[in-house]
Amino acid sequence: MASVARAFRPIASRAFAQKPVAPISAVAPAFRFPRGTRSFSQSPLAQVKKYTESHEWIELDGNKAKIGITKYAANSLGDVVFVELPEVGLEVSAGEPVGAVESVKSASDVLSPVAGTVISGNAVLEDNAKTINASAEGEGWIAEIEVSDVAEVEALLDEAAYLETVEEH
Repeated sequence: MASVARAFRPIASRAFAQKPVAPISAVAPAFRFPRGTRSFSQSPLAQVKKYTESHEWIELDGNKAKIGITKYAANSLGDVVFVELPEVGLEVSAGEPVGAVESVKSASDVLSPVAGTVISGNAVLEDNAKTINASAEGEGWIAEIEVSDVAEVEALLDEAAYLETVEEH
């Protein structure tokens, strides 16, 4: 490793000793965003993630939302072996099952935190149910629904309040 560093030392010292051709501020970028656009920011209300005391999460994006089980629930269940996904078009009320998760330890219904209509189920889970163990609050979402009343989400727990309920268990 030391011989590689010695081989590059003369090249690096020459490169750092040379003056830049043009000041960095004078170099024009290859692409510019049009004036008035914001490239990498979103409204803080664009995506809202809330939790239930029964260990489900919902991530709201406009009037659509993804639903899944929390990391705590996934760890409590153990290795997930099967996920029952909802049918597209199924209308659910808050507290009604939107799917089920089976593990080597037990089975559990996944309850919808809010009322809505199922748009899709996560097809990844049909072939690889263990995705829930690897990424319960990410790629392991169970259903996507169109929310009937977005205001219902406000009544759910934020992350800090949910973590407090988990610590009590």
